[in-house]
Amino acid sequence: MTRAVVLRGLLAVTAAFAMHAPAQAQAQAIAFPQRPVTLIVPFPPGGPSDALARGFALHMGKQLGQPVIIENVAGAGGTIGLTKVAKATPDGYTLGFGTIGTHVANVALYKKLPYDPEKDFLPVGLAGSAPMLLLARADLPANDLKEFVTWLGTHKGKASFGSAGVGSISHYGCVLLLSALKQNVAHIPYKGVAPAMNDLMGGQTDFMCDQTTTALPQVAGGKVKALAVLSATRLPQLPKTGTAADAGFALDVRAWNAIFAPRGTPEPAMARLRAALADTAADPEFRKQMLAVGVDLPSAEALQPAAVSALIARGLRDDVPALKAKGDYLD
Repeated sequence: MTRAVVLRGLLAVTAAFAMHAPAQAQAQAIAFPQRPVTLIVPFPPGGPSDALARGFALHMGKQLGQPVIIENVAGAGGTIGLTKVAKATPDGYTLGFGTIGTHVANVALYKKLPYDPEKDFLPVGLAGSAPMLLLARADLPANDLKEFVTWLGTHKGKASFGSAGVGSISHYGCVLLLSALKQNVAHIPYKGVAPAMNDLMGGQTDFMCDQTTTALPQVAGGKVKALAVLSATRLPQLPKTGTAADAGFALDVRAWNAIFAPRGTPEPAMARLRAALADTAADPEFRKQMLAVGVDLPSAEALQPAAVSALIARGLRDDVPALKAKGDYLD
């Protein structure tokens, strides 16, 4: 066999490979996922983030053709679960359900955060947001934010607020509120929203800040009272409850949630995940279910990865200084 014949053969093989390469890449993109996807929720079962994550997991699983399985890895304000996500194999099969707490508040509240919220993750997209409510025990003698401020002034050193734990969204919301009010109040952290809410209903604590997802049923049942919406607009579910702005405070605290993958996850897998998230957020029935519990699902533009990155950057720039000034630091 002459050298020319060999060379022609090699060229033919190279050309054939080049022709098939795009098809192979497309096949790899279509192939994901070939097994169940794990979505790590860094909080205990039953909380607002857990409930929202389960809704997205169910609908995204239908879009992906594989189950999306929830794994609760709670502890240390969500840092344990998010660290597991950051260190996971970046293949698209391990995701994390991050929040404004895990990606903003924890930067201020923990001296040694074991992950970088901007560098260690790739945003799949925004998974909804919910306004925060200032809640009080049912017998607290205040009915709005102005009366609450007056009450705090007469109970210095006596009042207390509960949260789902240091670094949780409920902790984050109340720290920002107290910073705006220029008040210092004893913080009692619990292991999750449920025990914090139980003690508020029982009168063991005076107030807490919680997102609408879990707060609205308790307000509707008369077990706690809503004193203010900590965002710019009133809620249709609570039309008589004023906002922080109504009381003269420039405060807009919303609990956002987003789905993240480990940095380095291949783009074909990310594209499939983003498409599944977008289809879920656009589903009319799912949007109706979320609206009923006070969750705002993002528009197609707002759920984009760039929007999530902007939320994190803005929180690190604007909120972290206030949290550092009044937050609880951990080693």
